[in-house]
Amino acid sequence: MRTRAIGGTVFFLVGCLTLPVAAKDIPIVPPAKAGLSEQKLAEVNKFMEGQVVDKKIAGGIVVVSHDGKIGHFRAYGQMDVEANKPMKEDTIVRLYSMSKAITTAAALVLVDAGKIKLNDPVSKHIPSFAKLQVAAKDGLRGPSREMTVQDLMMHTSGLTYGAGPDSLKEAYSRLKPLDSANLKEMADKLAQVPLAHDPGADWTYGVSTDVLGRVIEVASGNSLDVFLQKTIFEPLDMPDTAFSVPTDKISRFAANYSRSKNGLKLVDAPEKSKFSKAVTFCSGGGGLVGTARDYMRFLTMVQNGGELDGKRILKSETAKLMITNQLLKEAFPIHFGTEKRFGTGFGLGFSVRTENTKWDPAGLVGEYGWGGAASTHYWASPADKLIVLTLEQIMPYQWDTEFGIKKLVYDAIQK
Repeated sequence: MRTRAIGGTVFFLVGCLTLPVAAKDIPIVPPAKAGLSEQKLAEVNKFMEGQVVDKKIAGGIVVVSHDGKIGHFRAYGQMDVEANKPMKEDTIVRLYSMSKAITTAAALVLVDAGKIKLNDPVSKHIPSFAKLQVAAKDGLRGPSREMTVQDLMMHTSGLTYGAGPDSLKEAYSRLKPLDSANLKEMADKLAQVPLAHDPGADWTYGVSTDVLGRVIEVASGNSLDVFLQKTIFEPLDMPDTAFSVPTDKISRFAANYSRSKNGLKLVDAPEKSKFSKAVTFCSGGGGLVGTARDYMRFLTMVQNGGELDGKRILKSETAKLMITNQLLKEAFPIHFGTEKRFGTGFGLGFSVRTENTKWDPAGLVGEYGWGGAASTHYWASPADKLIVLTLEQIMPYQWDTEFGIKKLVYDAIQK
């Protein structure tokens, strides 16, 4: 067995895998000791290497945890093609919407502490939200009920990313809420944007989690970045997760790409990225960067029922709400434009698979997960004690990796 160090963490080599080991880390073992087939996981390697060769991605990372142990942690390709830098296990990536589950968990910390209630009207914490209106066919009208904190966690608030009726689109385009200096300014702008529908009436993806970040600030008395640091990142030992990449870590920050007829096109270089600069607008819905190790620790905490390494972040019953469908049947399926994810509902921060359908045929009932705009993915199956995380940096969002390896990973579980 050979060892090497990356960023102060000791790594050991098992076959073709380079695996990180630290005193606080989730155990990393050869596949067989995690109840996984090395031969089946070799097919995951083949798929990922093929994606790199075919220039579908510049590089990627796949982590597979089974029964509390990581049996596969592998980096592929390059983190920066122009600089000829290989993807590494500790590469920092743009998490984008994978930020949402973390922000939701932080809000649930306040729920457990009694500082927020799930059925609180959002206007209790953001007074300007008491005057929200809904964009209807015959003009604007008042909502059938007030938006709640739980609506924000489930994307049933009626808030969008600017999609919807013309009056909504016009106001969103004019006010540009996500270009605000801080979350307070963003919330005040959004209070002037009509809702796409009554709260609770439908599932619509949008800025709900960013508004939840402002609720956290008001209820906790801390800025969102400080609150996440105190309640999530420090206790879970997630040192590389933040709203920007500091100068001394830029060398580990991946470039971001899009696909073109001529291969991959650079769309965001590490040194010039907005993520390389300090921010005052902390987007709880899409502003975090982080590493595979950090995010696996967060996901493991959730799967463990709110606890990791003896540190309890959430009550077990609260953590269960995150991974249990809360969406009413009338709001099914969750959807993105014309893409409808049949058989998929939503918990508090995660999508949840409720039935087997032709959409994502390898998915299993009870599976929960999400992804980010740069084609980062994760899914977990509580019944199989399985967590899978895949990180790449390609926009717009691509399903290739999750759909390409999901069956391979399930088949690798040794019965």
